Amino acid sequence: MRPITDLKNDIRERVITALTLAKSEGELSFEEIPAFAVEIPRDPAHGDFAVNAAMLLAKQARMAPRAIAAVLLEKIDTAGGYIEKIDVAGAGFLNFYLKQDWLFDVPRLVHRMGGRYGSVDTGAGKRVQVEFVSANPTGLLHMGNARGGAIGDSLGNLLAFAGYDVEKEYYINDAGNQIRLLGLSLDARFRELLGEDAVFPEDGYHGGDVKETARHYLEEHGASLREKDEEERIRVLSDYALEEKLGDMKRVLSLYGVEFDVWFSERSLHESGKVMAAMAELKERGYAYEDGGSLLLKAENGGDGKRSKDGQRVNLEDKDDVLIRANGVPTYFAADIAYHKDKFDRGFDKVINVWGADHHGHVARMKRAVSLFGYDPDQLVVILMQLVKLYQNGELVTMSKRSGQYVTLEDLIDEVGYDAARYFFVMRNPDSPMDFDLDLAKSKNADNPVFYVQYAHARICSILRQAVSLGYVLPDFAAVDYTCLTDPHEADLMKKLADLPEEIDAAAELLEPHRLCAYLHDLASTFHSFYNHCRVNCDDEALRAARLGLSRAAAIAIENVLTLLGVHAPTEM
Repeated sequence: MRPITDLKNDIRERVITALTLAKSEGELSFEEIPAFAVEIPRDPAHGDFAVNAAMLLAKQARMAPRAIAAVLLEKIDTAGGYIEKIDVAGAGFLNFYLKQDWLFDVPRLVHRMGGRYGSVDTGAGKRVQVEFVSANPTGLLHMGNARGGAIGDSLGNLLAFAGYDVEKEYYINDAGNQIRLLGLSLDARFRELLGEDAVFPEDGYHGGDVKETARHYLEEHGASLREKDEEERIRVLSDYALEEKLGDMKRVLSLYGVEFDVWFSERSLHESGKVMAAMAELKERGYAYEDGGSLLLKAENGGDGKRSKDGQRVNLEDKDDVLIRANGVPTYFAADIAYHKDKFDRGFDKVINVWGADHHGHVARMKRAVSLFGYDPDQLVVILMQLVKLYQNGELVTMSKRSGQYVTLEDLIDEVGYDAARYFFVMRNPDSPMDFDLDLAKSKNADNPVFYVQYAHARICSILRQAVSLGYVLPDFAAVDYTCLTDPHEADLMKKLADLPEEIDAAAELLEPHRLCAYLHDLASTFHSFYNHCRVNCDDEALRAARLGLSRAAAIAIENVLTLLGVHAPTEM
């Protein structure tokens, strides 16, 4: 249920009825009722809702907007609803002022719905896949993975709360050159542990975790692998590393509150023949062609490998992409195309990828690729994340993945805690570069945004415990009479609670979970203001019950949103 939407719909129906009546009585002449808006004015002095129907109708009716608004003002029936008064303002807006009676139903609704309060049916059961993190299993999870994990997981939770059928997926890059390079790196470390002077691959993985994996293998299986040929050693060691590193990634992500529905193997795409089948389909459809033993994808503007007399491409930007090399090995791009085709083949209505900003050049190519198989490219949505910088004591914490000296996700959780890590990463728009202040994240004061919100929840729990300690019996809050809540701070809190379903709807529609952090901050601020002006555990029994019920409703809303963000709602701090 959505209090604000219900009010808007009621006003909309009353305006439509008034327009129809005015037309039938000859006071207005028009062909069709325009798609007018019922909106909340920025300035509360302009009422609770404003309608722009008169301005949109002016051309059809051949009348001034204010004259049309004046006609509607006389025709709108306000009986049986919450409308207190209507006036005409500005260029012809109809401003609606409501009685406060509608607010008293809000806390009752929150208590009736409990953990489902704020949920909406925007998605109507449509299937959505959210793929995120998908880090190469060649190293440890880092800050980019941490941000992607928080955003992707929160987005998946949000969409499910908004009525979508959501599946969260991790794409395992367990095929290709990076896996061979991992095997070569492990083989070098393995032989070093056996006392050999092994030559480390120039582009190998230098992280200390690779040394640890080689040591673990030696401890578990001994040195007998040394007697095998190099290709066998590379295969065995890379398979061992994949299993170990994926297990460790799952462990760390679980610590971070992230659980995936599907772990999809790139290797399975190749082994099932789906990569080659997708490439064959592109060729059959006329989008790919063979050249010198390679298979190339024609560029969007018709590039087909044509060159000028000197052998150069006519348009360097109109570049054909290699899908299968002359040696018969598919490129990464070919595997990505097959993977995204497979996603849509599985029946998802929308596919969402959370990628690092360094992949921005890949977005248009992938959208075009899915369109070549007959799928709507607009149903592939890519959220690009900007870089993260860590600061401590005002100084930049340097990171270097190549040297192995970088802050891992597990390091971050140990440093600032689970809740702060999740909240800080999701509270900023992914489009914006992020400065993560480690000192702020660990602080226990109102400057820390997650502490500020969690403290509001803990304070409410403390108020309820105090009521019980004073000997008060907590009533059924869904049945409490809230009509005694006439203080403006009480009204502000009820209005903020009424906003939650609209915030969920907007955040889901825009794919912006960070909006929920802004809502939580406003809700916590509104509650703190209410608490500072209105004594909750007062002597008046009816007023006390209503204020306790309103406080508890605020706690329910805070917990519901924090849960979507993967953050705890503590009962004490």
